[in-house]
Amino acid sequence: MTARLLKKRWPWLTAAAVIVIAYVATFVELRFGRPDSRVPGTADDIEKLSERTDLNLLFILIDTLGAHHIGSYGYERDTSPILDHLASRGVRFAHQLAQSSWTKCSMASLWTGLYPQRTGVTRFQHVLPQEARMPAEILGDAGFRTTGLWRNGWVEGYHGFDQGFEIYEKPVGRALPPSVRRENPTLKDTGSDTDSVDAAIEFLRIHGDERWFLYLHFMDVHEYLYDVDTAVFGTGYADIYDNSILRMNQTINQLLAHLSEVGLLDKTLIAISSDHGEAFGERGFEGHARKVYRESTQVPFILSFPFALEPGVVVEQRTRNVDIWPTLLDLLGLPAMEGIDGRSQVPEILAAARGETAPEGPPEIGYAHLDQNWGQRNRLRMPTVAVVEDGFRYVMTTAPGKTREELFDASADPREPTDVIDEQAEVAERLRKLADEYLDAKPPWSEEVEALEIDEMQLNQLRALGYKVP
Repeated sequence: MTARLLKKRWPWLTAAAVIVIAYVATFVELRFGRPDSRVPGTADDIEKLSERTDLNLLFILIDTLGAHHIGSYGYERDTSPILDHLASRGVRFAHQLAQSSWTKCSMASLWTGLYPQRTGVTRFQHVLPQEARMPAEILGDAGFRTTGLWRNGWVEGYHGFDQGFEIYEKPVGRALPPSVRRENPTLKDTGSDTDSVDAAIEFLRIHGDERWFLYLHFMDVHEYLYDVDTAVFGTGYADIYDNSILRMNQTINQLLAHLSEVGLLDKTLIAISSDHGEAFGERGFEGHARKVYRESTQVPFILSFPFALEPGVVVEQRTRNVDIWPTLLDLLGLPAMEGIDGRSQVPEILAAARGETAPEGPPEIGYAHLDQNWGQRNRLRMPTVAVVEDGFRYVMTTAPGKTREELFDASADPREPTDVIDEQAEVAERLRKLADEYLDAKPPWSEEVEALEIDEMQLNQLRALGYKVP
């Protein structure tokens, strides 16, 4: 019943009328940093979230959103007023590492809390096994209504990402108005993230008085989609990307306005992150799903609580996308995921909120992984791996008969532009051993990862996103 309603168009027209009134006022309020409708909160309130029985969870994944193009992460352009506002009244993780620069590999790690080598999902035909214990299953067992609305075919249900969701759908795409521009010429898909928000509002109309978990996978930034109102940064490649980020902020604000209008903003934990970033010629190439350098793996992670922290806090330690779900489940007081590589960052959050020193421990190690032959059916694996520890990023790129090594020092320059491997040979040797150990790791599954037989129609849908698949 609910799935059919989410696909219908008539409820969206009614919902749109409600949004318009709330959207105008709320966007001005949030855009200029004025107090929002949430009451002030403290570290003690964060700690008590796990005791609440009325708390919902909204998880927004903004595909292809790099942290280096967001204002609260130091970008000079005002691309992200809504995200910046949420960060200024919530928690911003300053150094968040995605586990791949390709969506499917990255999302498999995000959902399972396992690094790519341990998920086994590193090629286009790989499927997450049923024995993986997914967060939606844990939330469903706890009584949450679980719905996922996605627009990227790499997280389609047949790849194994639908586990635990009552509803897992791609919203019906509506024709875009003339004011909207999509600047990626390879794309043939219709619709926009506004369709996802409309479907989300319809879900909330039906289930808003129950306890719910809603996952939205946005794609407008990936598609470089913007409109005449957000065409403010120019017409270059990076300019259009920034335009699309600004428009995405407005789209998110539509949903926030609705949550406020129906009294759910103070009952919802909001998490916002990304699967990977985007390169703009920093090292001679553009886009993603090709390398594991900073620009394509450094992503945002922002938490917004049902109350406002004044001021917001920043977790400065290295964190990773494999930490996202351990952290969210811990905040909600739900059972932890077992045998994973990630860990809850709640102790770090509480320390930052209380102005205390973070818990002591060894430097957090992060891994990012991309099989350079991920889209080639009959070629051997050719991994490129980044090991990130204590400000250093070691990158090992394999190719037939040779291996390339690079080392970057973020403490010298956060953009990591210069290879310092000759000057830091000891560091490189230590991180090389970690990379080798990582590549020797095995998945915890009892059987090998299944290889999906993708038909030509499904391949065409993925090609429509701009990916090169056989």
